[in-house]
Amino acid sequence: MSSDHKGTAVCPGTYDPVTLGHVDIIRRTALVFDKVVVGVVNNPVRKQKTLFSTGDRIAFIEAEVAEMGNVQVKPLDILLVDFARQHGAKAIVKGLRAISDFEYEFEMNQLNRKMAPDIESIYMFSSPEYTFLSSSGVKELATFGADLSGLVPERVAARLEEALRR
Repeated sequence: MSSDHKGTAVCPGTYDPVTLGHVDIIRRTALVFDKVVVGVVNNPVRKQKTLFSTGDRIAFIEAEVAEMGNVQVKPLDILLVDFARQHGAKAIVKGLRAISDFEYEFEMNQLNRKMAPDIESIYMFSSPEYTFLSSSGVKELATFGADLSGLVPERVAARLEEALRR
């Protein structure tokens, strides 16, 4: 691709809740691609029911990317490769934190590649300050009233405290 035509990428995830690590990956992706579509998984297959509704999760992300003119946030309720095609994306971008992420993503990459060899999977390593950060870890911390500053956006921290206060 030439520097004046970088195309569209999709950043899929459950984002329950969105963390500053997620926002970092989305921001960095927006610097590389002309357009980024953040796909918020509506009903995750490999996870339990979400704490926040799809609408809430979309709103949390939209608030964080509002100043980025090339990022859209949409619900994702079809196969990822179909979602990517629907939005004209040639790339799926995901963040990697640890070996456990790699194992899962390697398998998903092979399946996606089989179904859509024209769509490339691209992986960004998490920034060092976010390598330990996960939505499930944040929810556990929130359950016990821990300080979430520096882990999730402020409005997300407030909503987590409401939802999970014991």
